[in-house]
Amino acid sequence: MNIYSALQIGSFHSNHCEDFTTISELDSGKKLIAVMDGCTMGEDSVFASILVGKILKKISKKYYYRHFRDTGRDQDLKTYLKEILRELVTELKQVKNQLGLETIELLTTLVLGIIDENTFDAEIVVIGDGLICVDGHYTEFEQDDRPDYLAYHLSKNFESWFDDQEQFLSVHAFSNLAICTDGIYTFKNFGNSKNQKDEETFKTFLLEDIEGCEQENFLANKLLFIRDEWKHSPSDDLALIRIIRS
Repeated sequence: MNIYSALQIGSFHSNHCEDFTTISELDSGKKLIAVMDGCTMGEDSVFASILVGKILKKISKKYYYRHFRDTGRDQDLKTYLKEILRELVTELKQVKNQLGLETIELLTTLVLGIIDENTFDAEIVVIGDGLICVDGHYTEFEQDDRPDYLAYHLSKNFESWFDDQEQFLSVHAFSNLAICTDGIYTFKNFGNSKNQKDEETFKTFLLEDIEGCEQENFLANKLLFIRDEWKHSPSDDLALIRIIRS
């Protein structure tokens, strides 16, 4: 199993890429993947997406070390996902209180997945906007530019909030899995609009095509090709993770 990730700042953003990616090992045979998209209308939104990514990595380390203490412990992916989300909410509450943060400083979308490397199954949740591609089949979660950010719900009862979530996707025996932020829809030919390529071209090239996947910088090369050969760049930030079954 090969895992690739890429980040690209959008042309309309001059200082920071407000998206972020996290890939980390949970225990033997399971990995956590996530892409975050900080809200441009929020305050210092790059902070929110990076903070969520770093907290998820911290949680993953805890699960990884716990695996060696309790090797007999196992659970289904949906339960795993729920536990990690619960801990993420708890950590975000603590950071918010410790730093005196406002909700507007914690606005970021989240596409979070748990991958089983042995079965190539996955459980994915999308909080806000996001796109998932599984073997050429697309599942888009779009909330009309008004994402229901996790930060809006930190003070709520977690069980009630989780039970209300509907943006889940269960994946079985995949060969090619991709998750990404909505920057995938924003590629533009700023030099010559007559040569503008359509959205499907970029989705297929970045999320389905496997040519060159033997190279470690597989996705970075694709983004360079889009910039140098197709003369297109995303206007919004893009965070992308792909997993290709070897």
